[in-house]
Amino acid sequence: MSTGLRLDALDTACPHMRLLFEHVTSKWGLLVLLGLDGRTLRWSELKREIVGVSEKMLIQTLQTLEADGLVLREARPVVPPHVEYSLTDAGREAATLLAPLALWAQDRVQAAAPSA
Repeated sequence: MSTGLRLDALDTACPHMRLLFEHVTSKWGLLVLLGLDGRTLRWSELKREIVGVSEKMLIQTLQTLEADGLVLREARPVVPPHVEYSLTDAGREAATLLAPLALWAQDRVQAAAPSA
């Protein structure tokens, strides 16, 4: 079934849109967006929330999504440093759009799992 939607991202002349798609739909990008949806977390809290992500990948993903304008990083001038992450309006919009895809994938995996 076709949606009839023509995406500029399919055009090789639109590298910025392709990069944004890549960042948002990457394994860790998707999980960071969904993990921060509706809440503000410190780095260590987000690391615990996203099981299996390495420190390096979490840092890179947060930096990328921040550069894309989807994640807000707030550093408080205290000792020790206190940094919190949350979604921007665009990040919340992306998470809202991605949540049904994540639920669909979860349902498909559960439907395919052998019954006990």
